[in-house]
Amino acid sequence: MMTDTPEEPRRSARYPSKTRTTRGRKWGFTAMGVIAGIGLGFVMFQQFGPAEIEYEVVAFEVIDDDTLDIKLSVTRQDPSQEAVCIVRARSRDGSETGRREIFVPASETSTVVLDSTVKTSQRPGMGDGYGCSFNVPEYLHTP
Repeated sequence: MMTDTPEEPRRSARYPSKTRTTRGRKWGFTAMGVIAGIGLGFVMFQQFGPAEIEYEVVAFEVIDDDTLDIKLSVTRQDPSQEAVCIVRARSRDGSETGRREIFVPASETSTVVLDSTVKTSQRPGMGDGYGCSFNVPEYLHTP
């Protein structure tokens, strides 16, 4: 006996395969993760990559109760650029007791050594560098 009922659609047409959609999602998430990793790596390199200017305190000497001499070595990738470095004096307890900006003129060598005197508000215990920049304030330029 024949019935006039339409044929039932096949099971695979009613229920899409989970493996096909799951596999696509996995590849999509993997691709997004790789792209995000590359982007993060680029940003980290920009922030923490090779420094254009580096400094190191070579020596310091306590002259008296309110004076410290400091010797600073500055290395620039482009020595034709002027720079400014900030050095500071610190007391024995670590608090900052004096600070000075040092103008680093353009030169032909990538590394220059500069001497500076820092006046302090109390007896200095050590000298250190605070940082360097190519953003030189106008008042440090000689007229």
